[in-house]
Amino acid sequence: MQDNRLICQKGGVKILTLLSLVLVLSFAVPQASAADEKENNPIIRVLVLDNRDSISLAAKGTYRVYSMPQDKLLTGGYILHTKVSASEQGIMFGLRELKFSKIRVTVPEGALIYLDGRSFRGTVDIIKKDNMKLAVINRIALEEYLYGVLYNEVSHRWPIEAIKAQGITARTFALYQARQNKMQDYDLTNDIYSQVYSGATSERWSTTRAVKLTLGKVLIYKGDIFPTYYHATCGGKTEDAANLWKIDMEPLKGSECGFCKESPHYKWTKHIPLSEIEKKLGDNGYKIEKIKSVTVMARNKSGRVDKMEIGDDSGVSCMLTGKDFRRMMGPNDLRSTNFEPSIDNDKLTLSGIGWGHGVGMCQWGAKGMSEHGKNAEEILKIYYPGAEITTIDKIAGKL
Repeated sequence: MQDNRLICQKGGVKILTLLSLVLVLSFAVPQASAADEKENNPIIRVLVLDNRDSISLAAKGTYRVYSMPQDKLLTGGYILHTKVSASEQGIMFGLRELKFSKIRVTVPEGALIYLDGRSFRGTVDIIKKDNMKLAVINRIALEEYLYGVLYNEVSHRWPIEAIKAQGITARTFALYQARQNKMQDYDLTNDIYSQVYSGATSERWSTTRAVKLTLGKVLIYKGDIFPTYYHATCGGKTEDAANLWKIDMEPLKGSECGFCKESPHYKWTKHIPLSEIEKKLGDNGYKIEKIKSVTVMARNKSGRVDKMEIGDDSGVSCMLTGKDFRRMMGPNDLRSTNFEPSIDNDKLTLSGIGWGHGVGMCQWGAKGMSEHGKNAEEILKIYYPGAEITTIDKIAGKL
């Protein structure tokens, strides 16, 4: 067993001290200048808690609480551990009532804020809503935000090039959403409808390294960022965004994958009681009673269900899109719109392929490509044809 104090080799002595090991590791990730980091690291706002009656708030070290938008210092101290809730006049901060509907809690750079036991970098905005519930928004530098995203979106044990591809994609998506929502209270949510983010609690060495290796790198098309959607498993071919949303551009038209067959989500089967489908159809305005048939009427170029017909035993039928059917049934229960339906007694059996909306980068496909020697840039060019990689400082005027 070797240790980090001394390694002897025949014909000479090689000294490997703990200090030298640290120096080697410190150069493993290219060091960016402070100016580069600041220019490529804007602040974004993430909704991390919503509609809460109260929250547990804690911090180690100094903290300050300011009113918003007045930026007036309301209180502060050294060690913080308190309960926060809404009040008639504003916000209860422990036993003290702050007569403002919006407050900001700050800590020194590098310190953490704890929300219900989870740790977050940056600062926290607490907003009292009209329904007397609380919304909590984490204001955080983009790169630090990505530290808390990548572990939730891909495995930290995957090849580094796949994780780097995810880093560039997630960074671009966050910036695009921030631009779209600049007039709102927050830019992104912390769930599958934006990007899954759980703060410093979910940081890992390999995912943080991938963020640092791609500092400030983003995808652009015709000189501007675009919504770099991604998903778990495409099942062989990615989807044209125009089939789902009002987006028609070359990088999101769909591409061949063929590298995600090792995904545990590549094939799946789902059994849904017909009564559950009947209820959800009724809740969405479709007058269907006892379901008798479910038929795929058309598929798009990627093989996913475009239109389907559901008929009942009285002869009434309804036509709906695969997208709407998946939305009604839930995106986690109905993993994709690439499925074959069949009715078995009182259940609908769906035999499907892939997981997710299918647009943009296939995460398991990116893993497969990296295992076959492709780097992050090559992976992204396949999934976003026509797109280019640049850095945030080069497009700052468009953000």
